[in-house]
Amino acid sequence: MNYPEAIAWLFSTQMFGIKLGLDGTRQLLKEFFAYPKPGVTVIHVAGTNGKGSTCAMMDAIARACGQRCGLFTSPHLIDFRERIKVSGQDIPEADCAAGLTELRALCERLDPHPTFFEISLALALRWFGQCNCELILLETGMGGRLDATTAVPADVCVVTPIGLDHAEWLGESLEQIAGEKAGIFLPGVPAVCAPQPDSVRQVLEQAANQTRAPLEFIADPLLGYAIALPGPHQKGNAALAVAALHHAGVPLTFDGIQYGLSHLRWPGRFEVFPAAAVAGATQPVVLDGAHNPHAADVLAATWQSVFPGRKTALVFSAVASKDIAGILKPLAPLASHIFFCPVATPRAVACAELAAALPPGAPPHQVFDAFPAAFAAALATGVPVLVAGSLFLVGEARAYLTNKCFQASAQ
Repeated sequence: MNYPEAIAWLFSTQMFGIKLGLDGTRQLLKEFFAYPKPGVTVIHVAGTNGKGSTCAMMDAIARACGQRCGLFTSPHLIDFRERIKVSGQDIPEADCAAGLTELRALCERLDPHPTFFEISLALALRWFGQCNCELILLETGMGGRLDATTAVPADVCVVTPIGLDHAEWLGESLEQIAGEKAGIFLPGVPAVCAPQPDSVRQVLEQAANQTRAPLEFIADPLLGYAIALPGPHQKGNAALAVAALHHAGVPLTFDGIQYGLSHLRWPGRFEVFPAAAVAGATQPVVLDGAHNPHAADVLAATWQSVFPGRKTALVFSAVASKDIAGILKPLAPLASHIFFCPVATPRAVACAELAAALPPGAPPHQVFDAFPAAFAAALATGVPVLVAGSLFLVGEARAYLTNKCFQASAQ
């Protein structure tokens, strides 16, 4: 298969849905010879918010300190290959297509058929091995205990801030969700955690005790370093990243940490496009996923720190199963106008349902059939534009702003 054919086949496997469990993943990784080689260090990251930013920080710092690093994250924003990076570079199209061609033949004889996420993980791990990566960073797709990434033995476990998300899979309470995230803990393997609510911390401590995993909470933010990602919460993510790398034995230096944090890029997370970079704009455009209430609270605080006293034209969409009212509650007060549009995924929520979730006293809103029309209307207001509510929407917006081909995905 060439690259377009390979991606079309891979995306077709999303019909197999989400399958939580490790037996199938282990079989796939074993038969595809995708397990990390002896001596390769693996850091496994779970949590609700900040997983991607923390992974990006670890990747940037480790590379600045001389490590050859493989990074596996999800979802992608524009191109599937963003999920699989070595030394900061996406897997090349030819290698991606070759790996998926081999995986397709293997998957045809496996029962049950591997899922989209399992196939993506196997492709990533094989590529990391071919590139002789010394350090592998794995971001969970969802949860932890039964996430496919947990089939890979880790040397360090990381838990970022935990909030309510994916309740239909992980549980209706923070404590239930924390129990699923703590499922990545392993006997004798150090675990580092972001500050958590008391009830969540208690669940994590109990799980670490039962597993005999050394557990450390990183209470203080990392100060004294310039961080390329805006928002005070990123100092906490940076402290978590540095602690995890230390436990992994990465030879950290002040210059390496400084260079990594000041030069890292993590698109779509309070990413600011200046007016000069947007055709027809007289104001900046900001992209941020903010796909659950905790992330929306963080986005609101970051907006107020970067654009104090300024209103925004909010372009918003969301996917099914999200707490849309909880997301809109902190975002609506930032806006002078709100523009709804459907996101390009089968999981899109109808605009009428989005509008029905607005809090009392919300600003005026309009509904559009697609992102370009909603974005044009937002630009016409003259105030800074904020695109938020779903990483799928952010991906479509980023592709639109950078004139790239958007690969819509359901996962």
